[in-house]
Amino acid sequence: MVKQLKQRFSQPYVYSGSSARDKKPRDRWSPSREMRFAVLLFTDLSMVCLALMLSSSLGHNRPLFPANTLEFFVLLGMVFIAAAVFVGRRLYRSLIWHMGAHAVWDLVGAVTLVTLGFTSAIFFWQLDVAPSAPGIFWLLLFFGTGGVRLITRAFYQASSERGSRRVVIYGAGESGRQLLHALNHGTHYEVYAFVDDDASIRNTVINGRPVFTSKGLETLVKEQNIAQVLLAVPSASAERRREIINSLVGIPVHVRTVPKISELVGGRASVNQIQDVDLDDLLGREPVPPHPELIDSCIHDKVVMVTGAGGSIGSELCRQIMASAPRELILLDISEFALYSIEQELRALSHEADYRFPVVTLLGSVRDERRLESLYTTFKVQTVYHAAAYKHVPLVEYNVAEGVANNVDGTWSAAIAAERAGVETFVLVSTDKAVRPANIMGASKRYAELIVQGLAQRDTPTRFCIVRFGNVLGSSGSVVPLFREQIESGGPVTVTHPDVSRYFMSITEAAQLVLQTGAMGTGGDVFVLDMGEPVRIVDLARRMIRLSGYELEGDAMSSEHIDIEFIGLRPGEKLHEELLLGTSVAGTGHPMIMRAEEDSIDFEVLEVVTANLIEACADLDCDAITKILRNYVSGFEAHEIRHDFVWLKQGRVGKRARQVAQAENISVLPLGPSQSVPKTS
Repeated sequence: MVKQLKQRFSQPYVYSGSSARDKKPRDRWSPSREMRFAVLLFTDLSMVCLALMLSSSLGHNRPLFPANTLEFFVLLGMVFIAAAVFVGRRLYRSLIWHMGAHAVWDLVGAVTLVTLGFTSAIFFWQLDVAPSAPGIFWLLLFFGTGGVRLITRAFYQASSERGSRRVVIYGAGESGRQLLHALNHGTHYEVYAFVDDDASIRNTVINGRPVFTSKGLETLVKEQNIAQVLLAVPSASAERRREIINSLVGIPVHVRTVPKISELVGGRASVNQIQDVDLDDLLGREPVPPHPELIDSCIHDKVVMVTGAGGSIGSELCRQIMASAPRELILLDISEFALYSIEQELRALSHEADYRFPVVTLLGSVRDERRLESLYTTFKVQTVYHAAAYKHVPLVEYNVAEGVANNVDGTWSAAIAAERAGVETFVLVSTDKAVRPANIMGASKRYAELIVQGLAQRDTPTRFCIVRFGNVLGSSGSVVPLFREQIESGGPVTVTHPDVSRYFMSITEAAQLVLQTGAMGTGGDVFVLDMGEPVRIVDLARRMIRLSGYELEGDAMSSEHIDIEFIGLRPGEKLHEELLLGTSVAGTGHPMIMRAEEDSIDFEVLEVVTANLIEACADLDCDAITKILRNYVSGFEAHEIRHDFVWLKQGRVGKRARQVAQAENISVLPLGPSQSVPKTS
């Protein structure tokens, strides 16, 4: 019987929405489930005995129940009946401190059944008790067992709140109340109050918590030692969320949020998953709404391949392609680990959403033209999203030949093979750094654009197009995760330059843009997004610091400061990025996507130049690489090779470039024994 009883317990609720900085060790002693069960069952059965004796004696001139052997056996029988009913009704499946309305109704049902047993015993054995005894018994038993649970719950909550973080929930709607319920089940947070600007609930109390307006939030934070403000307005518009967040920037409190309504409805998140402020909210710009018909045009019931599928952009493309039900999804990547990771994620997603199309994972390099053509032909690929590229600006500056070879030769091989295999649509994922580039990465991506534009000039059945966008938050090397890590470690937050600015978009938005451009392209198109105004990186850093509950140097509201440190521009970086080479743009079927009119190179010339460029990469001839890119990439005339590790090791860097490298604090090796140049750290 004990084994059966133990099986009726559910696992205790575990709250996983807090961050590492919020977790504190619990000093409170916690009994085992078996001990809690035994104590509670013994208490309930004791209440049965007490209620039976009192209900049989109160208001009736008779001795205390049981007065004879029959009544003793009745009492003993009622104890066994009550034990069976309480356990059979699964009264102990919920922990007392998590007891809600459902548990109360379970208790009402159990008490009623036990009372019916007592009533049957009265009539069957003609017990000498008052007619009101069953009713009194029900009341005594219900309030006795229920009172024990309420007292235990109150004691638990009081003990768990010691050492927890006091928080305020911004939003007293359904999501806010659900969040309160979830937090009450954990030990990390103590919800002090709600904040809501709805005049109808002002100065009211919801679930025991008072409701304040946002105007008094700053005072509330100071006086009540509020550690966090939890933003629970998932259905609010992007504009309204930004207004709320902007109003909280100047308050010394850590601001966190629940997922947006789209994530909640889609089942990708729950209301109790507390997270840092969304990237879109940090940027202060409206996301570009996708057009599903454009996305489906090149994906639905088609064989789709994504190159660089394990990368940040490629993997997000794969996730969104899954939702459009392709006939087959082909993943190509040179990284075994990256490919394995996205494969596991997509298989889990496929199982959860019951997708019925196959997902094929292929190892390979986009520079292998023969293999790519074989793959296109074998799988009858119809749409290719070419996301494979080296995108980290300083790393490509340090590895010039390999970076150019991957971005240029990889695009040439992938595009030529696609044309030969009869691929319907080929989309190149590009970057704003391709516009008047100041670095090798940007120049190589602009040259990759020229390749796609040149191929589109030919009489080919393949539609070639290009999509160009700004920095993607959440991608590898993104500044936001770096800033969050630096804030978590106590700072400083490192920014390259006080005036540096960038265009930003979320990784989800970038992927949606890429998928939509395939349907818009007519041949050689360069698509760019209307991304609004660029964001100053230092302003983004300041917002993140203050929304994390810290102050900047010079602020007087808090003793906890995090400084911003300017470290200088990295190799190849520009102060400001651009999206267009010229000023000629045309509209598309999407109100936020533009088609740029930009110069291209004749394919016959491009074919010869590309061959020379690939040969220079194979020979590690950085001078030749730079010369070719200067001649054919607009805006790249001033760049010099002065950072490539191998080039420096071989002592082939020019004198002027070497002097510049030393001035920029770049570690270089001496040209020879007589020309020793000290290394810098």
